[in-house]
Amino acid sequence: MTEDEEAIVEVVARWVDDEVRPTARDLEHADEYPERLIDQMKQMGVYGLTVPAPWGSSSVSLRCYARITEEIARGWMSLAGAFGGHSVVSTLIARFGTDDQRERYLARLATGELRATMALTEPDGGSDLQAMRTVARPVDDGYVITGSKMWITNARTAGLVALLCKTDPAADPRHHGISILLVEKGPGFTVSRDLPKLGYKGVESCELHFDDCHVPADALLGGTAGSGFAQMMAGLEVGRIQVAARAIGVARAAFDDAFRYAQDREAFGKPIWQHQSVGNLLADMATQITAAQQLNDHAAACIDTGRRADMEAGMAKLFCSEMAATVTLDAIRVHGGNGYSTDFDVERYYRDAPLMIVGEGTNEVLRNVIVRQAIGRGGLR
Repeated sequence: MTEDEEAIVEVVARWVDDEVRPTARDLEHADEYPERLIDQMKQMGVYGLTVPAPWGSSSVSLRCYARITEEIARGWMSLAGAFGGHSVVSTLIARFGTDDQRERYLARLATGELRATMALTEPDGGSDLQAMRTVARPVDDGYVITGSKMWITNARTAGLVALLCKTDPAADPRHHGISILLVEKGPGFTVSRDLPKLGYKGVESCELHFDDCHVPADALLGGTAGSGFAQMMAGLEVGRIQVAARAIGVARAAFDDAFRYAQDREAFGKPIWQHQSVGNLLADMATQITAAQQLNDHAAACIDTGRRADMEAGMAKLFCSEMAATVTLDAIRVHGGNGYSTDFDVERYYRDAPLMIVGEGTNEVLRNVIVRQAIGRGGLR
């Protein structure tokens, strides 16, 4: 990263320590939308991190973007989720959008005036995107959408949805019939309910319904039908690096809390870190976090240099999310009974960590992606 990017990360880290960490516990327990913190993120340019000039003024490398995400997740993972899908949509429009779509959306996305989310998962299917049932039927002046989506973060606060849907259900192969429509809220588009969750509180995750929802022809991303699956797979490389960074941030928070606690807490006449069983936990946590940071940084660097990084981003998301689940549980072990109390933050980290295992493609599916890519490349090259 450049010196300027390092300075940006440091500014975000200070903001997390000063503004986010002191309030996150109460906001999370109340399941309260963090309006004030979101507004501060807009002012800092967080919503424009993936919007290039001339539409945005705060664009950074993907390596820097991942580090910023990590810092924000260290304060509260939900805040990192509040701009994750937004960043992917911004990337999709910047990379694949028509000139009109870029002019219409990117400047407003960069400031956060317009919030965006993506809609992939459906009630009867998640990772098997080609089996989706949401259909956009072509008509003379655009498309008419019918179907449902599930687990859509920021669905109520977003004014733009990048909807993955079938524009040609009879296409063979199936992915040639998939497109992305840039859908704004209007007749036939309903956010039906907020879904109850184990963690990831404060930001909404919703079910969407499309009942003969009409969108104009220029809502088709890039203007060419049948390109949506390839477009979304490219966008998900960014999304998976963002999810991996969230996992690292949560794990860092868990480690930091456990590290302090193990020095302050005494048992049998000495700080508990000096007991080998506790010290070993801390050593393993620190090692896994450091390895995860390096892996995610490598994946981000691949994309920054213009390479496709299906395998690298998949590896990063897989390893980092599994690491976060392990580290957050170990942080509870270090805290003992206090780790089970809502008076301590480690129980929140433990509840937030599983989201990264199932989000942005389940780890079971990502293992399939990784091995296919490895076979196609002839190994680790």
